[in-house]
Amino acid sequence: MTQSRAPYMEWAKKRPLPAIDLAGSNLLACSLSDLPGAREAVDIGGESPDGYAPLIEAIATHSGVSPERVATAGGCSGANFLAIAALVEAGEEVLVESPNYDPLPAAARLLGAGVSTFERRFDEGYRLPPERIAAAIGPETRLIVVTNPHNPSGVLASEEELAGLARVAERTGTPVLFDEVYLDTVLEHRPAPAATRSPLFLTTSSLTKAYGLASLRCGWILSSKEITRRILRTRNVMDVWSPIPSDRLSVVAFGQMDRLAHRTRRIVEANTRLVRAFLAGRPQLSCVESRSTIAFPRLLGVADASEFVRRLFEQTGVALVPGSFFDSPAHFRIGFGGATDPLERGLAAIGRALEQGGFS
Repeated sequence: MTQSRAPYMEWAKKRPLPAIDLAGSNLLACSLSDLPGAREAVDIGGESPDGYAPLIEAIATHSGVSPERVATAGGCSGANFLAIAALVEAGEEVLVESPNYDPLPAAARLLGAGVSTFERRFDEGYRLPPERIAAAIGPETRLIVVTNPHNPSGVLASEEELAGLARVAERTGTPVLFDEVYLDTVLEHRPAPAATRSPLFLTTSSLTKAYGLASLRCGWILSSKEITRRILRTRNVMDVWSPIPSDRLSVVAFGQMDRLAHRTRRIVEANTRLVRAFLAGRPQLSCVESRSTIAFPRLLGVADASEFVRRLFEQTGVALVPGSFFDSPAHFRIGFGGATDPLERGLAAIGRALEQGGFS
């Protein structure tokens, strides 16, 4: 049997259905009632030589860039793969953060590239370290890949860290790919997309994590005009033509972004209050504060939290993600972008399990 290239993603797709899913990380899914005009917009016709033009315009307006800097893709994962494929050849190297979201290094390996890592450390608050990144760049490094907010911790990079990384990129000529799929879940002082800061910065995102529209598979890449042209040429050997019905519905969504953003804020504000209160009251856990809809607490006193996660699921039906999928076995990831009531019940079940102890 072929070994899984992305163990976390394979686990996420094949795991048993939980009673309360705090392992998922999507925002609560929209229904058609959340998108007035969606039914009328559906049509199977449309031109998409380099993407569906109305959708490209909508993404450009939303992101504050020109349309020539936008390439569309099948979700954020498709956007990440397309960007890596455009910039990295077999035998070259991609530098990826650790802990990381495993489809990112897996995409590089699938393309025949090597993968090296730099640390984002728990005891440093998972900061994005420009000096450590610079030291890890080797002669074959062609791309640096990070997530912002960080997956799995939800930590948002500071202005100083982003500026420092821009200087590293410009000094070494190494592009930086930012997976920013969680960025629009940041409620206070949300920064502009990284691609607006440096011609060597690329941004990927989608309508999934922040807007509950995963099924539309609307993903995109923001980059310089030169890099966008490379991405579009690469796209010619991948999907060629975008799914017009989905693209049309995505245009409807962008036309109602204020309405969708209000829905997101309502969900995220309520859930963030619950999670922060829960974590503050649990001496068994230590957690860096998240700015997104995921958190990554450490279970104190154990080397591996997997047994706790397993027993919690078997006894209560509450699902968490074992930190071992992120090379951090003493941790687990909580996703809190879903409905508030099951989140509250799930947190209560975690609390009872922590009080019972005996999970080492």
